[in-house]
Amino acid sequence: MQAKPLTIITQNEKMRNIFSGIDHIVASDSSILLIGETGVGKELFAEYIHRTSPRQMQPFIKVGLSALPAELLESELFGHEKGAFTSAGNEKKGLFELADGGSIFLDDIDDFPYQLQSKLLRVLESRELMRIGGQVSIPINVRLITASKNNLHDLVEKGIFRADLYYRINVVPVDIPPLRDRSEDIPLLAEYYLKKFAPEKEIKIEKEALRKLILYQWPGNVRELRNVVQRISLFASNEIKVEDLPSEIRNDHPMQSLTKACHRCLTNEEMTFEEVVACLEKNLIQQSLKETNGNKTQAAKLLKMNFSTFRDKLKKYLME
Repeated sequence: MQAKPLTIITQNEKMRNIFSGIDHIVASDSSILLIGETGVGKELFAEYIHRTSPRQMQPFIKVGLSALPAELLESELFGHEKGAFTSAGNEKKGLFELADGGSIFLDDIDDFPYQLQSKLLRVLESRELMRIGGQVSIPINVRLITASKNNLHDLVEKGIFRADLYYRINVVPVDIPPLRDRSEDIPLLAEYYLKKFAPEKEIKIEKEALRKLILYQWPGNVRELRNVVQRISLFASNEIKVEDLPSEIRNDHPMQSLTKACHRCLTNEEMTFEEVVACLEKNLIQQSLKETNGNKTQAAKLLKMNFSTFRDKLKKYLME
């Protein structure tokens, strides 16, 4: 018996290569680290890994680490015995125990508290855990899949993430590209979500509206596209036009907006060379932040600028 297959929608060569690579390693129990921006679909990848593995009929436990209060995290993951602390009226199995025989997906591993990282490492190395307040080690058999929106190696260098844990979970790293780097998938995904949210309407997207969708940078990635299509489908009749799109998508392509933002700097004859350069830099940075809804990491990428340099520019122009 096999698990129900997931719907995978992509024409992008890099994405296809990623799935092909996953197909070659799912039979092993190697830890997999999914790396990608918020909204790229890391949970979908994790579920694909589980559903195509020999563990597919066993539990698949998804854990959003950033959504769990730090004070409850240890108990949620590893469980506790009755009376282990004031509110522990009964014993509780942790999520690792509940995932026994299957897979556990730890999303936002980059937000995992440093003080708990050594315990997680011990569980992964020994394949057994001890509940809070417990005296007996409990064997576990799980496939670990983690996901990070940040470069964990950078966090290791900053002393925020343990190097030994990083090496333990980074056996098979998978870099998931952002939606803006696979624009050929945007029409396919938009059509898929239209059929999903409004199957009875048979909605089409006019050519110019589709062009706007493709040119948009999608800082929220596939999740943002999904939400936009869902919202539009509620009000559209049989065709989506440019005026139906959110204002941030109707606007010019970001690079065109950046160019317009610099026009004043280049046409002011009273500015010195140094003032023109400063004006250009400041306007480019302001517009890039506007285009990415204040996301500094995305703004730096839009300008093809190293993030540390970008931060220095923000300080220079008193924008931070």
